[in-house]
Amino acid sequence: MTHPQAHQATSVADTPATPAPSAPPGTPATPATPDPVTATPKTSAPDTAGPKTPAPDTPAPNTPNVPLARTPPTTLHRHLTAHLGEAARAWLDRALEEAAAHPGAHGPISVWELRLAEAGRRCGPEHADAVRVLILHAARADTDALTRVYAQGTAAERRAVLHALPHLVPGPQALPLVEDALRTNDTRLLAAAVGPYAARHLAAHQWRHAVLKCLFTGVPVTEVAELDRRAHADAELARMLGDYAAERTAAGRPVPQDLHRVLTLTDPEATPPAPAADHGPSGPDGAPGVDGTHGKES
Repeated sequence: MTHPQAHQATSVADTPATPAPSAPPGTPATPATPDPVTATPKTSAPDTAGPKTPAPDTPAPNTPNVPLARTPPTTLHRHLTAHLGEAARAWLDRALEEAAAHPGAHGPISVWELRLAEAGRRCGPEHADAVRVLILHAARADTDALTRVYAQGTAAERRAVLHALPHLVPGPQALPLVEDALRTNDTRLLAAAVGPYAARHLAAHQWRHAVLKCLFTGVPVTEVAELDRRAHADAELARMLGDYAAERTAAGRPVPQDLHRVLTLTDPEATPPAPAADHGPSGPDGAPGVDGTHGKES
């Protein structure tokens, strides 16, 4: 839309100037009056906008990288409260209250599912995943609701579902969501899929292939929850890693440094790691693995 003032300024500028009347002979020349439009030096308007907002894909400075699936929701909420602006905090509080008050579906879509879609715009992309995890937790989303959000959601909303699994699903019922994410090549989705829920419930054969998937897609193995414990004395994983390293070497390609780290963890002579703390719904006494076990069979 063209602003009326801009149109008016253009019209004046395009109108030929009217010649000034000639002075009578013998009259001293009057000094020309400077044109206030063209002769006045331009001054920059003071910048009142304040600090510029980071670009959407740029994380806010000094924002800690919080492991969402491994951080209790109460701690996650405190972190967000400390980092969000006033308007974003108010929006988050309302969204959590709505999710807690109306956890079920009302009509074709629940109100908290709408808030999941708004999270990035309201709280910033650097906090959106954490906000979505808290909304899912406040809504007490069960496996059916999580599956619906995962199936219909964006990649960011799928990530939030995967991060929320250890907080919401005590058993292996949501494993199909993890298995689906492990079939993708989206590295952020893969990183979310190999969190505590996979460490607790993914079968040995699938877990080994998840580790290999991280290696050849470039996902750092530090993203694999409980890697030390699950890899310890795993001879089959050691064999698979050796085969993969041999294939890379034969093809003239470098072997990922993370592979050597995982291979070292498979050493049966190494000291077994202590059990990891579990903040999931099964509580600190919940046993890891598929229905409580992590067998080494393939």
